Amino acid sequence: MGQPVADRPPARTRPSGKAMLNKYARAFFTRVLTPFAALLIRLGVSPDAVTLIGTGGVMAGALVFYPQGEFFWGTVTITLFVFSDLVDGNMARQLGRSSRWGAFLDSTLDRVADAAIFGGLALWYASYEGHDIALCAVAIFCLASGQVVSYTKARGESIGLPVKVNGLVERAERLVISLVACGLSGLHAFGVPGIQVLLPIALWIVAVGSLITLIQRVVTVRREAAEADAATLVGGGDSR
Repeated sequence: MGQPVADRPPARTRPSGKAMLNKYARAFFTRVLTPFAALLIRLGVSPDAVTLIGTGGVMAGALVFYPQGEFFWGTVTITLFVFSDLVDGNMARQLGRSSRWGAFLDSTLDRVADAAIFGGLALWYASYEGHDIALCAVAIFCLASGQVVSYTKARGESIGLPVKVNGLVERAERLVISLVACGLSGLHAFGVPGIQVLLPIALWIVAVGSLITLIQRVVTVRREAAEADAATLVGGGDSR
């Protein structure tokens, strides 16, 4: 007859390739950045200060360089500061100060930094020199959809749902695709021909991927909400 299904041990789920990549990338950068984080602690710098400085640097790189079409130097500046997102967390762990306030500040300023990046690109495409209304609209859509994708998960969790879904294009993917494309497109100013087409392609990829991710999260929240409501009704019926 074989082992009853109910008594069989649960099958192990293998982590996705993206989850494994994120895990090893985070472990690598943790090893690299830990000494730097320790140095900042010895200098008396707080994790919150690193978060604020990092966000300010990203905003400066995006809103000063990108609207002028200086994609290479803007991306270099942003990349230097975007690692603050890992440094402040590393510092908090070393200090044993992980807090709800720190998580809130970090999450909130991440949204500000993302908005600055896509806002800077939208300003470039809205300008006389980079005039392209369609790409300006795509950049604005990337900005808005990124905010809504983050909101759907946060809102779902705030009403007690796990929101168990790995979206197609989450924040890390949006940043990597956009910044790599921006940096490479900026090489056009140094005489590399044709490479500027990478940025429009990347924006369309991020826009479509963000829309798919949003749909994935909305569907997941709807399913989990229905399951939670059904469980509540069953529990209420049993308690009478």
